[in-house]
Amino acid sequence: MNDDNHPFHDLLPRQFAPLRRRALSLTSNEHRAHDLVQTTLLKAWTSRASYSPETNLRAWLFTIMRNTFFSELRKLRREVEDVDEVWAHALAELPRQEDALALKELIAAIADLPRAQRQPLVLMGAYGFSQLEAADACGCTIGTIKSRVSRSRATLSQVFAQDDRTSGSRAPRVSTQERQRDMRRKDTVTMDAEASSN
Repeated sequence: MNDDNHPFHDLLPRQFAPLRRRALSLTSNEHRAHDLVQTTLLKAWTSRASYSPETNLRAWLFTIMRNTFFSELRKLRREVEDVDEVWAHALAELPRQEDALALKELIAAIADLPRAQRQPLVLMGAYGFSQLEAADACGCTIGTIKSRVSRSRATLSQVFAQDDRTSGSRAPRVSTQERQRDMRRKDTVTMDAEASSN
């Protein structure tokens, strides 16, 4: 059937008033009722090929309206009103570049540590070794592992604290070869003292 001769051209305009009353009773809001009527008519026009003339048109339209209303209601229940975009900002993901840079700085700082400090820190921090397992792997006592991990953490704290003071933020570190040489000398002296006490 040609769309110009379709019976809906005559039948649908007669249903505007009853549809509007029903939409107002469902929504209790004039604007939402108007939108609901428009959506109902659009869906009816789109589905006009499935309408059979012996069907009660008003009941068919009311069914479309009711289903549309409940579908929109389900959507509204899942939506959160966010006028000030507070929720949207809370869902936003922060850029990861700074985390990647911080991780690279940490890896570089750990690599600069003397081997005696670096090995227990990596075994316990990265591989999840217990103090006893790290002590066995390094061939020393638990007390020695504790002191080496403590010194390595203190060294890393100093390195990052000095970087923060010089740049005002966490910028890439300036070469720390002088500091590391001094720390290695101190570490060697401490290791010699620990070895003589064991």
